Amino acid sequence: MDLLARREHGRVELTRKLRQRGAPPELIDQELDRLTEEGLLSEARYLESFISYRSRSGYGPARIREELSQRGLHRSDIDQALRECGVDWAGQLRDVWQRKFSGQFPADPRARAQQTRFLVYRGFSMEMVGRLLSGRGLDD
Repeated sequence: MDLLARREHGRVELTRKLRQRGAPPELIDQELDRLTEEGLLSEARYLESFISYRSRSGYGPARIREELSQRGLHRSDIDQALRECGVDWAGQLRDVWQRKFSGQFPADPRARAQQTRFLVYRGFSMEMVGRLLSGRGLDD
């Protein structure tokens, strides 16, 4: 309960933390099932919370998807949560680019490669980054 009081957790993440703290494995599953039944542990809430937090931190859908996969969540649940989250990824990309590069389009291929690497690392698709850096609208 202490861990859940601080923030949302996924079942896999919570299991790992409880094992690290020395909880017996047979009790962990039993208690996590009880918490799920009572609505205190919810993968959907965890996904929503994590996506919201990471997107506000300037990360794109690909990076968020990978981080959630590493935390043991199912790819189909992640994809559905990303579709339903309501984040304007094009606007998010524009904001990240504006903050990092002051809205300056790349003047040469080296600058373009630098901006592209940064934005793709942040989790935005090559297609979206290419459209942004070429000056075409992201909605075209």
